[in-house]
Amino acid sequence: MNYRLIIIVFVFLGITSCKSKKNMIDSNTIEVVSTKKMIKNHYESGFNQHTIDAKLNAKYKDKNKSVSINIKLRLEKDKAIWMSATKFGIPIAKVMITPTRVSYYEKLENTYFDGDFSLLSKWLGTDLDYKKVQNLLLGEAVLNLKDGKYNSSIINKTYQLVPRKENDLFGILFFLNPKNFKLDKQEIRHPEKEQLLLVSYPNYQDIQGQQIPKNLDIVTIDDKKTTNIAIEYRSVELNKQLTFPFSIPSGYTEITLK
Repeated sequence: MNYRLIIIVFVFLGITSCKSKKNMIDSNTIEVVSTKKMIKNHYESGFNQHTIDAKLNAKYKDKNKSVSINIKLRLEKDKAIWMSATKFGIPIAKVMITPTRVSYYEKLENTYFDGDFSLLSKWLGTDLDYKKVQNLLLGEAVLNLKDGKYNSSIINKTYQLVPRKENDLFGILFFLNPKNFKLDKQEIRHPEKEQLLLVSYPNYQDIQGQQIPKNLDIVTIDDKKTTNIAIEYRSVELNKQLTFPFSIPSGYTEITLK
């Protein structure tokens, strides 16, 4: 069981609460706005709280196996993302991500990693840093939309943003929710490597005035191997004082990039 990939992919999660809002919008109510305004509204809707403390259940599935695990998620904005995973109440892994490091260990194979974002980027098939991970978690664009030039259109009841200039190495699409200007979906493709990372946000909820993802669906394709992850959120609290206990046990084997 490749729990390494499962746990690392779970970095890209959302937050939950009681109140949820479907991303269903009548096409007749979608306002035609400029690309500049879409981008401006997206950043004005950004997450501006301090911390997140959440409990969730996550289901992993590929063509060979299906597994469900429980995860405790803690986040301090712009500083740290921490996760602790259990199976049948038994701890199996911990993850700690800061702006400069990615560290984790898992107990099934007694392995660990402690380094930069290169391993995480390799496993998910796209270059990552702390800000991109945090943005994916919060329903925000992985790229700084203010730095690029985009064409916009209304596609399937959402605002679609496409870079005016195609990247030679990868393709990216953003789909904004017309109601809250958070993301409905973002997609990164590496055609030459046959890799895809697709993150969808089918529902949002209002928590302390913030529009935050309630559900999050992930699809990864790597060399025609497809992985699906569905998230069920059990509880969430904002702005608690949090701790991030993390220490790699002695005797574990370090994972190195090949």
